[in-house]
Amino acid sequence: MLPVVLPVTSHTKYVGVGTTFVVVQGQKENGINYILTALNQGATTIVLEEEQILSDDVAYAIAHHGAEVIYVENARKALAQLSAQAHDYPARKLKIIAVTGTKGKTTTSWMLAHIFKHAGYKTALLSTVRNRILDTELATELTTPQPDYIHAFLNTCVEQGVEWVIMEVAAQATSLHRTEGIEFDGALFTNFSPTHAEFYAQVDDYFAAKHQILKQVKSGSPIILNGDDERVKQLSSQFENAQCIYKDDEEENAITYRILSSLKGLDWWYSSQGQQEVFHSPHLIGSFNVFNASAATALAQHKGIALPVIKQALIDFAGVPGRLEAYALPNGARCYIDYAHTPSSFAAVLSLLREVTDNLIVVFGAGGDRDRTMRPELGAIASAIANYIVLTTDNPRSEQVEDITADILAGVDPQHTYKICVEYDREAAIKKAYSLSTERAIVVLLGKGPDEYQIIGTQKTYFSERAIIKQLS
Repeated sequence: MLPVVLPVTSHTKYVGVGTTFVVVQGQKENGINYILTALNQGATTIVLEEEQILSDDVAYAIAHHGAEVIYVENARKALAQLSAQAHDYPARKLKIIAVTGTKGKTTTSWMLAHIFKHAGYKTALLSTVRNRILDTELATELTTPQPDYIHAFLNTCVEQGVEWVIMEVAAQATSLHRTEGIEFDGALFTNFSPTHAEFYAQVDDYFAAKHQILKQVKSGSPIILNGDDERVKQLSSQFENAQCIYKDDEEENAITYRILSSLKGLDWWYSSQGQQEVFHSPHLIGSFNVFNASAATALAQHKGIALPVIKQALIDFAGVPGRLEAYALPNGARCYIDYAHTPSSFAAVLSLLREVTDNLIVVFGAGGDRDRTMRPELGAIASAIANYIVLTTDNPRSEQVEDITADILAGVDPQHTYKICVEYDREAAIKKAYSLSTERAIVVLLGKGPDEYQIIGTQKTYFSERAIIKQLS
C-alpha cells in the first residue's frame, strides 16, 4: 500500500529516480557512507549537515551525477520537514492523536483506534505491534517510524479517506525529531517510570523527551494525563486543556474510575462529565488496563463519541497481540505471551498472574545493547514472585548472552523460594517451562510480545513463540 520509492528518505532501500537522500548520522551507521549507493539508485539531491565533509570520490560522484547538494543545520529535522513538504503536508489534512508513556501506549492506542472505528470513523494506527490503514495491516519495525515513512503513511491515509490516525509516540521519536512539525488533535500520557538508560543519561532527560509531545498538541485540544502518577500529574498545570484521570478519587468534576474486577475480564465504574457508568471488557485482564481503557474513553468523549458507543466498543475489543495474549495448554495449564521488558511492567504482569495461580513459571531474558541497569531488577522481581524461572535469550544483539544472564542473576534474591535454570535456546526454554507446568499452572513468556524474530549478532531470524505454543497445544 505504501510506495516502494519515497521522494525524500534517509535509507537507500527507499531511494529511486528523483529521490532526495538525507544523510543522517545514526547510532551505528552514518548515511554519508551510502551516498554513492543513493546516487547509483537515482538520487538527485543530497542533504548534508553543515559540518560534514565529503571525500574526494564522493564529491566527484555527486558532480558526475549532476546531483544538487543542500547543507542544513540538523539533518533529522530536515528529513521530517522535507518529507512533509514532498507529500504536501498530509498531517494537516488528518486528525491525529498521540499516545505516549512508559507503559500502556500500545494497548491504549489500539483501544482508541477500535473505539473510533466502532464509532464509524475511517481510522489508521501507527503502533509498536503493527501499523494499519483502514483494514490493511502493515509491518512495523519501530514504535514511532522514521519521518520519511510517517509522512508516506499519512499521505496514503489521505488518499484512502482516513479521518483519524492514532499514533504511539516514543521518547526517542521526539528526541530524534521523527514527529517534527506534526500538530496533534489530542494526546494521552499513560504513566512514567525510568528506562532507556542506554539513550538518556538522566531520568529527567527521558521525562522531558516524553512530555515534549504535549507541546505539539493544538490549542484547545484535549490532553489526558494519569493523575495517579505524581510526575505526570504535575504536567497538568503546564498545558492548556490538560485533564487528569484518578483511581477512586472523590474530587468534584474529576474523571475517575473504580476497579470492580480485573482477573477474568475487566469490570469498572467510570465517572466523567456528570455521567457514571459501569464498563465491561471481557477479553482483557489486569488493573492497569482499567486505566488504559478509562483514558481512551475520556479522550474519545472529548472528541464527541458518545459513552454508549465507547462502552460497546470496549466490550468488543479483543486485545492486542503480544499483550497478555492467552493460550490454553494441553495439560490444563495456561500460557501468556507478553511484551513486558522493564521492571515496572514485569512487576505488573507477574503480580497479576500470581493472584490466579500457585505455580507461576516465567521465561525471560533481556535485550542486548539496551539499558543494562534494568537487568538485576528483572531478576529480583521474578525471583520474588515466580515459582520457577527459566532464563534464556531475548535479542542479545552484539552482547554475549552469558553476560546478559550474569547481569540478571546479580539481582536474583537467594532468600525467596523459587527454582531457576538457564537455557539459552529460547524454544528449548519454552518447552522446558511447559514440562514444569501442571494443571492450573501459568507459563508466562516475557520480553518478545508480538515480535516474531530474534536478533543475534547482526542476524535477524524468524522466531515465533506463538508457533511453538501452538505446537504444544
